[in-house]
Amino acid sequence: MRIVGGRLRGLKLAEIGAGDSAAHLRPTTDRVREAVFNLIENSHGVALDGARVLDLFAGTGALGLEALSRGAARVAFVDDGATARALLRANVEKARAMGATDIWRRNATDLGPNRGAGYDVVFVDPPYGQRLGEAALSSALTGGWLAPGALVVWEEDTAPLPPPGLSQIDQRRYGSTLVTLLRAAGASGGNI
Repeated sequence: MRIVGGRLRGLKLAEIGAGDSAAHLRPTTDRVREAVFNLIENSHGVALDGARVLDLFAGTGALGLEALSRGAARVAFVDDGATARALLRANVEKARAMGATDIWRRNATDLGPNRGAGYDVVFVDPPYGQRLGEAALSSALTGGWLAPGALVVWEEDTAPLPPPGLSQIDQRRYGSTLVTLLRAAGASGGNI
């Protein structure tokens, strides 16, 4: 698994080891990640330069680190798994991104109130088939985690049910992964 674009292109990321299936991690493949970022940047004209990014169910951190490689100013990773946080730390160190990232041990479905500015781009990649993405986005909306007009990139295996306050703007299937793009209420446009 590698970063596929931007200034960190080609950086090999730490992955879950063989026999560690108890961690329940399902990293986004390089091919799907490249397609997702092409969709965001080229099809929808969303510039990641200077964006604040929230990566829910972060796992290895590949999505957030890809955004950082492509110009995001700051990325907050949220995962409550010990294995995931160890991989996140290792990958943030490999990317030399300690000063531009936060790693939070937190349940993504119960974020609580946000004490800072809202996030411009939110990645949601929950375990498939458990409706955890719906719960996480409801929590993010209630807690003020999304900036007005924020872009949400949601990976699932079936069509998700977006909570009120989010409008679907695109949906694409890449093998078993269904990527849904949503826009939060508020300002919109290509630059976040």
